[in-house]
Amino acid sequence: MNEPVRRLSVVILVMFLVLMAGASYIQVISANDLNADGRNVRTLYREFGSFRGPFVVDGETVVKSVPVDDPFNYQRTYADGPLYAAATGYYSIVYGRSGLEQTENTLLNGSDDALFWNRLGDLFAGREQEGASVSITLDSTLQQVATEQLGDQRGAVVAIDPTTGAILAMVTSPTYDPAELAGHNTEQVNENYQKLLNDPTGPLVNRAIAGDTYPPGSVFKLVVSAAALESGYKPDTEVYAPQELDLPGTSATMTNYGGEKCTSGDTMTLADALRVSCNTAYANLGMSLGWGVIERKAKEFGWTDQIDIPLRAAASNLPVDPDEAQTAMASIGQYDDRATPLQMAMVSAAIANQGTLMNPYLVDTVRAPDLSVIQKTEPTEYGQPMTRSDASKLRDMMVGVVDNGTGTRAQIPGVEVAGKTGTAETGTDAPPHTWFVGFAPADKPTIAIAVLVENGGDLGAAGKDPTGGVVAAPIAKAVMQAKLAEDGDL
Repeated sequence: MNEPVRRLSVVILVMFLVLMAGASYIQVISANDLNADGRNVRTLYREFGSFRGPFVVDGETVVKSVPVDDPFNYQRTYADGPLYAAATGYYSIVYGRSGLEQTENTLLNGSDDALFWNRLGDLFAGREQEGASVSITLDSTLQQVATEQLGDQRGAVVAIDPTTGAILAMVTSPTYDPAELAGHNTEQVNENYQKLLNDPTGPLVNRAIAGDTYPPGSVFKLVVSAAALESGYKPDTEVYAPQELDLPGTSATMTNYGGEKCTSGDTMTLADALRVSCNTAYANLGMSLGWGVIERKAKEFGWTDQIDIPLRAAASNLPVDPDEAQTAMASIGQYDDRATPLQMAMVSAAIANQGTLMNPYLVDTVRAPDLSVIQKTEPTEYGQPMTRSDASKLRDMMVGVVDNGTGTRAQIPGVEVAGKTGTAETGTDAPPHTWFVGFAPADKPTIAIAVLVENGGDLGAAGKDPTGGVVAAPIAKAVMQAKLAEDGDL
């Protein structure tokens, strides 16, 4: 064989090897990535062309797939879509999945390992593969009441069963209808999505767990109170509570809401300081305890952790190495303190549950197409941020807040309610965010709640002076009252 032929043979051989390697890479190594590529039309048809399992709330199907006469075979439908959007998310041929539609996807589409025997049975029987049904922990009544109470105000409500961690309500406002993104008309879906995306009120943001975290304001005083009780303080311990507090290392001073005095003298009990939400008392208390003590306690309640419910919640934030003046500000929930409504509901739930914090969760039961249970969430402990004794003391202090303190608008006739209000400055000219956290009945709680209304809601928009006690407490009251009515406690 002469030299040119030999060279040509080598080139052809190399080309065949490259072709074989490329085909092998595409068919084996890149197969999963190519199947997952949203531009792969075959994958879209295959995924949307099979029956996707439903979401169930209180035994009623709220999301399901129905047969349609188009290339995708099934249409995802959302009954009361805006009511449950914060939990379910959307399922879109254009924009993929969000919420539980994403986290539970393999169960819903039937490809999860837990459904292997079901798939095998379907294969031998010649049946179409079906996905599992997912039962959500949300209580439809509480979800509806919280939604109505928030109305058009921007904010969120999270309610938890403190003994189990089951999330009873998770509402974000404004919300959206997932059905607008689930259609098969891609042009219309694109138009709907862009409209939602460009909406300045952010309807796609789940304010309950994600997006921006918020300064907690005075509801953070619950964390400082827990740290103080652990450090040996008692509810009747006298704490320094001046009308005006000098902030060390600065020329600035701290005053109380409206410049008022918290007490006729310069001291008051810790319980009274919480009851009237005395800023100077808690700022000085925070400096006395030291930031390390408060930071450790906050982390025991979940701060800085990313919590899966199984939706991924944003981590709440704490200051890093604050000086004394910054510690004073952080001790009243300002400076670099940030929290989600879920985080504040967890604080409330831990106190309600005698100091034991349970892992919050949204998915109760997963059933195979034959209705057999393949997954059941069992309540688990997140941690023990407080002793039973300290939690009992703090509970009684919170009862004082509702009985004759800043949270009187959360009172429910015939039922003892524990709570704490918060009015958090935003660092801008906008009105403050308003908070309420609490639980009921105080002696044997069945619901713990956190309510956030951004910038004081309607009251702030009207140029009034919003506070957590005026804006957020009545919302919490309505939701707690609905739960108590369900339980037969009213």
